[in-house]
Amino acid sequence: MTWETVIGLETHVELATATKIFCGCTTEFGGDPNTHCCPVCTGMPGTLPVLNEAVLEFAVKAGLALNCAVTRCCRFDRKNYFYPDLPKAYQISQLYLPICHDGAVDIRTAAGAKTIRIHELHMEEDAGKLVHDPWIDQTRADYNRCGVPLIEIVTEPDFRSADEVVAYLEKLRSTLQYLGVSDCKMQEGSLRCDVNLSVRPAGAPALGTRTEMKNLNSFKAIARSIQYEARRQIERLEDGKRVVQETRRWDENKDATFAMRSKENAQDYRYFPEPDIPPLELSEAYLDRLKAQQPEMAEARMARYQADYGLPAYDTQMITAQKALADFFERAVALGAPAKQVSNWIMGEVMGQLSARGLEARDMVFSPAALARLIALVQEGKLNRNTAVKVFEAVFEHDEDVDAYVQKHGLEQVSDAGLVGCVAEEVFAANPKSIEDYKAGKEKAFGFLVGQVMRQLKGQADPAVVRRVLRMKLEQN
Repeated sequence: MTWETVIGLETHVELATATKIFCGCTTEFGGDPNTHCCPVCTGMPGTLPVLNEAVLEFAVKAGLALNCAVTRCCRFDRKNYFYPDLPKAYQISQLYLPICHDGAVDIRTAAGAKTIRIHELHMEEDAGKLVHDPWIDQTRADYNRCGVPLIEIVTEPDFRSADEVVAYLEKLRSTLQYLGVSDCKMQEGSLRCDVNLSVRPAGAPALGTRTEMKNLNSFKAIARSIQYEARRQIERLEDGKRVVQETRRWDENKDATFAMRSKENAQDYRYFPEPDIPPLELSEAYLDRLKAQQPEMAEARMARYQADYGLPAYDTQMITAQKALADFFERAVALGAPAKQVSNWIMGEVMGQLSARGLEARDMVFSPAALARLIALVQEGKLNRNTAVKVFEAVFEHDEDVDAYVQKHGLEQVSDAGLVGCVAEEVFAANPKSIEDYKAGKEKAFGFLVGQVMRQLKGQADPAVVRRVLRMKLEQN
């Protein structure tokens, strides 16, 4: 039997506001346990929440960018459950009237283009975090994260593969970063994904029994967990067993999912309207203002770079994948560096250094001005490309002054034909056989002689000058 995997996503995104959703505590990541919290976000009796206006703006901007309809009159609801990381024993969320609904995101994979429908986008507060310490056999609660603002983006069950899920999440991350509403740092929990997955016979109209895999925070983990869980469910069904609706966790070390608890339904949370926060009524003028603030997104930049700079589609796709890279590109070009040269450096050396150091583009201290200067030095003949790469690698981490580094280490390119000629005579004297081979028509011998001159000059000679001088002297010999 042929089986079909059906997947829906619930993606939690921490918003990049300076303070929490209902109080003035900082949202800064880290800090000593229980130092970023107050009576409001820890649920002390008698406290009242006050909505952070920036949270509403960020949620609406995200909804507009994801092609959602905006609910003109929305409200918050209480989601009741008991867990040690939730001091109030309820979470303020949105169930009945979410801020945005009925959106769509277009993705592309090797299988082609596809539209993923978004069921809703709602605002809510994050819970705290339980820290399990095996050395002392204790679990402790850190409430710093309580009240950090979230948007939860819920899709329809439109995915059929791990590739589609990853493509959607990459598109979602790029969109939110371009908007500036979240840094989407998965390693810090700013973007977390719950995967709802079921399998069914191919072509069957009814959905199978689903499981939910919680809080996956890397593309690799998401892809591997989907592949494992689909295989596990298929094997159970083919063995005549049934799939149990439950919440499961992904164990990275064991490369498997494990049952955590039975899956809750909405009625289990006993939702009711939040009595301490009045409904929100959004005017057309308010929405028009936020629409006017929407930035140029990745697709628009790709089209502009191809039209304005003549860059290939592949280059523009790579550059615009991260907003910080696209901004870096634009600033370097604005400083006079040729667009294609900047593109080549970004896709090669810059992205290589970021990967090697485990950095994202937004964390890079190397400046567009430094890259523009390096490119200029190569164009002016003061550095050859290989030396420029070495300078780049040396100054990348601390963004040192390029000219000062070149001068300090004596790296400026040798373009003096007289000096090159003297070195060439020394190379000829040491390699008479190579001269004979060249005169016999063996072009490889010329390449060898060029290499010897370059080595004598420590790689700092202008290759064009070296080749010209060698040809001239070999003709004279």
